[in-house]
Amino acid sequence: MSISWKGVFPAFTTKFTASDTLDLALFEKGLQSQLDAGVDGIVLGGSLGEASTLTTEEKETLVKLAIDIAGRVPVVLNIAEGATREAIKQAALAKSWGVKGLMLLPPMRYKTDVRETYTFFKTVAGSTDLPIMIYNNPVDYKTEVTLDIFEQLLECDNIQAVKESTRDVSNVTRMINRFGDRYKILCGVDTLAMEELLMGADGWVGGLVTAFPRETVAVYRLVKAGLLEEARVIYRWFLPLLELDIHPKLVQYIKLAEAQVGLGSEYVRAPRLTLVGEERERILSIIQEGIANRPELPEFKLTRLIS
Repeated sequence: MSISWKGVFPAFTTKFTASDTLDLALFEKGLQSQLDAGVDGIVLGGSLGEASTLTTEEKETLVKLAIDIAGRVPVVLNIAEGATREAIKQAALAKSWGVKGLMLLPPMRYKTDVRETYTFFKTVAGSTDLPIMIYNNPVDYKTEVTLDIFEQLLECDNIQAVKESTRDVSNVTRMINRFGDRYKILCGVDTLAMEELLMGADGWVGGLVTAFPRETVAVYRLVKAGLLEEARVIYRWFLPLLELDIHPKLVQYIKLAEAQVGLGSEYVRAPRLTLVGEERERILSIIQEGIANRPELPEFKLTRLIS
């Protein structure tokens, strides 16, 4: 199996009702907006998707619904488990549900050393034929997947890509210098997306794309087409919103943005709580200012880039 690991892959949120059940109608509406904007893949069950609070049955429901809606657009499931055997179990379930690929985090709750990190990834990859994108986020999850570890993992043919979230733009160049195009690189930090795309990243696993899909896809396509001034205009407008992605409350912040544009609701699952008071007003003002000044997209150029 293989995935074309390039383009825009939304880290999609999980929609809940006021009674803390899955809001499947809102999930479908939000997902359809991503597809209409021209995204290239969908990632479910990430941090933004509140996966740690979801049951296996809920994950299955969301995956199967997303596959039905997405058609040819690949659905990727994130795996973030504490035990290797549980990660293997999740990979097998994902395959049975019909996903096209996996995004795989290092073991959670324990900071593995180099040998343990390599062994974990090799073991999970060896248990499945699904294509895998490693999520490298040492800032939030403490374990860094170093270049030397990626060197060892070259033997795993189905480890094909990396969600680059080290927050070091130079790491894109380091990866390309060492491995060429063996690993596809997708930026995983919204505030560095254009910079990493310019340095050769193949794609963007986005957060704010769930509220602003057309703008996110526009930045990606314009950069890849070399239309940099047009991309800069959108990206400069976008940056205050993109900064909502690099906060511990990114789920609440991005869900508030989704609610404001009619693509989601503010409901989150405990222990997260919806925003209140001054914090909500502050984040809301950023979102509303962005909406009020939303740029006009160069539709004729974007249409040409699609064809």
